[in-house]
Amino acid sequence: MTAHQKAEALRQRKGGRRIAALTADDYPTARLLDEAGVDLLLVGDSLGMVVLGFEDTTHVTLDHMIHHVAAVARAKPKALIVGDLPIHTYDNPEQALESAKALVAAGAEAVKLEGGVRQAGKVRAIVDAGIPVVGHLGMLPQRVIEEGGYKKKGKTPEQVDDIREGAGALSDAGVCAIVFESIIKDTADSISKELSVPTIGIGCGENSCDGEVAVVTDLLGSYPWFVPPFAKPEANLASATREAAHAYVKRVAGA
Repeated sequence: MTAHQKAEALRQRKGGRRIAALTADDYPTARLLDEAGVDLLLVGDSLGMVVLGFEDTTHVTLDHMIHHVAAVARAKPKALIVGDLPIHTYDNPEQALESAKALVAAGAEAVKLEGGVRQAGKVRAIVDAGIPVVGHLGMLPQRVIEEGGYKKKGKTPEQVDDIREGAGALSDAGVCAIVFESIIKDTADSISKELSVPTIGIGCGENSCDGEVAVVTDLLGSYPWFVPPFAKPEANLASATREAAHAYVKRVAGA
């Protein structure tokens, strides 16, 4: 399938079988997740924290994203490859389009950006150039410094109105899906039902959106130093890695 066919197939999942999305940062992970039947592989700027060791995503550059998108693309997955536009790479429509083109050249089939009404013109510029876009509303990791931390959204009428208005603007601008992050369940559920495009939740409660996305290290338990409260690990690779390395050290050292 072409990138546009994949994006349209994602859009058509609204109200149907729920979307299962995971982050992927490298070739083997992308292959394994794709073989498991994941619908969407997000090369997220979360890699700045769980791969590159930064405190937050605001240190991630376009070059970082190009490097990891290219690695995931080499797996030639059936899943849609979505690349995050990092902070300050889409400050205006012209820059947003150039950054999106750079990720597509590296192998992305769609791009994702954070924010609502203010981003509609940028989304439209990218979509008009033939590149699918995924939106992102609610808690926006790229604004963690200005907001003073990671805060749940959708608690007040003003926040609900802001999310609703942003979702409408993104939908009208042509996104094929919208990620809802850390929005309280009732708000995520009600706004999701109003939209014609699918929503993909993270930290919004189960079944509040048309699908879910998780950071793969949270799923695998391979990054034990910070685990979000909403994460649901299905494995404990951190312990397995330590045990394997310890066994190796003992074998090599002859202890």
